[in-house]
Amino acid sequence: MDNKVKNRLKHIITPFILTLICGSVTAAALIKPYDKLSMYLNLAFMDDLKATPGGADSGLVIKDNDIISDFSGLTTTEGEIIRPSFGELYGMLDSKVLETSVPVYWGSSSELLERGACQSTGSSVAGDKGNTVISAHVDTFFSTLDNLKEGDSITLKTNYGEFIYKVTEKITFNKKDGKYVSTTEDDRLTLYTCKKDVLGNMDERIGVVCELKEKKFYSTAGKGEKNE
Repeated sequence: MDNKVKNRLKHIITPFILTLICGSVTAAALIKPYDKLSMYLNLAFMDDLKATPGGADSGLVIKDNDIISDFSGLTTTEGEIIRPSFGELYGMLDSKVLETSVPVYWGSSSELLERGACQSTGSSVAGDKGNTVISAHVDTFFSTLDNLKEGDSITLKTNYGEFIYKVTEKITFNKKDGKYVSTTEDDRLTLYTCKKDVLGNMDERIGVVCELKEKKFYSTAGKGEKNE
């Protein structure tokens, strides 16, 4: 093959090679943002300590109880705590900032997170001593969580009592940091969710820490409306 033919082939092939290279570079550059977005949208959220046994929803039994929302009987500051079973709706979170009552399930799975907020089974049941840790998706039930501020009131209602908390601190932390979700000596409520940043750090969490201000255990049967 003479030099003229070789040069002609080079002129024909070179543009195709350059186009292929540019296309490959562009595709590679788009992979990372796409992966971040995909991870964010498909995030099951609740971290390892709150996963279902086996990490799947298969065999999960969900129990949707009617939760008393307006109890009119006698109450006491001490009473019996009813520990829920995994997958059971056992409480409702109420706050003006949250805009709507949020159902709280015991344990966590992707299916439960579609229905409401989920409480870590390693945390304290409402009314018991310690840290009650509850989370929900940022694009659903906790979409307005970041609007809470110090001094705001939050009520967690169950079928054995009503517990009133006051926000004392707004928090930001990495999901690997167990500082805010660990057990505590004081009685508190910790609410958290993912940080709203689609292309940001997937490990960032935001939330609030609340101190327990009042306990109202139901001591006698009373009239009350139930959440349907």
